[in-house]
Amino acid sequence: MARILCIANQKGGVGKTTTAINLAVTLARSGLRTLLVDLDPQCNATTGLGHQPAERHQLLRGDEGEELLEPVEGEPLFLMPGTRSLADVEMLVRLSREDMERVCRQWRGQFADFQMVVLDCPPSLGALTRSALAVATEVIMPVQCEYFAMEGLTQMIVAVRQVQSWNWTSLSLGGILLTMHDHRLELAQEVEQEVRSYFGQATFQTVIPRDVAAAEAPSHGLAVVDYAPRSRAARAYLELCMEVLESEQGQTLG
Repeated sequence: MARILCIANQKGGVGKTTTAINLAVTLARSGLRTLLVDLDPQCNATTGLGHQPAERHQLLRGDEGEELLEPVEGEPLFLMPGTRSLADVEMLVRLSREDMERVCRQWRGQFADFQMVVLDCPPSLGALTRSALAVATEVIMPVQCEYFAMEGLTQMIVAVRQVQSWNWTSLSLGGILLTMHDHRLELAQEVEQEVRSYFGQATFQTVIPRDVAAAEAPSHGLAVVDYAPRSRAARAYLELCMEVLESEQGQTLG
């Protein structure tokens, strides 16, 4: 069974899509057959790897692999492009709990040929994010090292616990990832200390630094590990990949 990693935070600008892209690329580079699924209507994970959004999302349309693209030559990485179609979002909003269970089981069927699946979610707690949480085996929550970090985490944890209460899901906590960390700022150090104090081992040891290379890479259609492989951000994402691979099972929220 594939490990399905949902990269989610209802706050925008926390490095969620950058994390999804670079984690998918590094997982594939480790030799695992990996699928990156763009569920964000902004389609940044799609364009960030140099591809165009689809007219309709393959997960909701149900085609057999027609739009699975291989963005990294010679590596087992595939992209399921995002879509800007509002019809897909509206369809999920109308689903009952029973229908959502059926849809999520269909999604898992489409993931069966992969060892790792990375889901990039929109910056909200709407139907797309909740569906991704329901289908995932683990959730990774990127948290920007700024003032409102804990407030955003609290809302995410409420949503995760709600999904975990559904008896047909298998969601666990993959970890909390500190992003955009500037070691020169006292605030960043205070946020890191607060998150680690509250969540303990549920927080990844890896910290993603603020790095201009990570911001530039998507404009070239590349992950930062390819655009600037010697950058601080690239090294951090390689370390994150190693942490994810060393952790075979997510944690339960208390």
